[in-house]
Amino acid sequence: MFNRKEARKIRHLRIRKKIVGSEIRPRLNLFKSNNSLYAQIIDDSKGNTIIGLSSLTFKDLKSKKNIEAATKLGHEIAKLAGDKKIKSVVFDRGGNLYHGKVKAFADAARKSGLEF
Repeated sequence: MFNRKEARKIRHLRIRKKIVGSEIRPRLNLFKSNNSLYAQIIDDSKGNTIIGLSSLTFKDLKSKKNIEAATKLGHEIAKLAGDKKIKSVVFDRGGNLYHGKVKAFADAARKSGLEF
């Protein structure tokens, strides 16, 4: 039997077999740590991080790891992607289950104009 951390890693490897970011459609990666949330838009063909953003950059939030922080991070990453002329991405949830913070992040990014 696996613990939660090992199960997440197995899910992440299974997802990453299928998801590849390209120049036309880069990969939107979300990472959750114990203290904050991190989002990156990555071009896997070149191995470049196009945009990187963290919930630590928002000074006005009470908590850097709750659903409110995930929503704000989704809005901001979509805004920065729009500035770089990125409209469509492939979403990589990092092996996390699609609910709570991950769902709030994805919904906010979609609402702000990213397509995935």
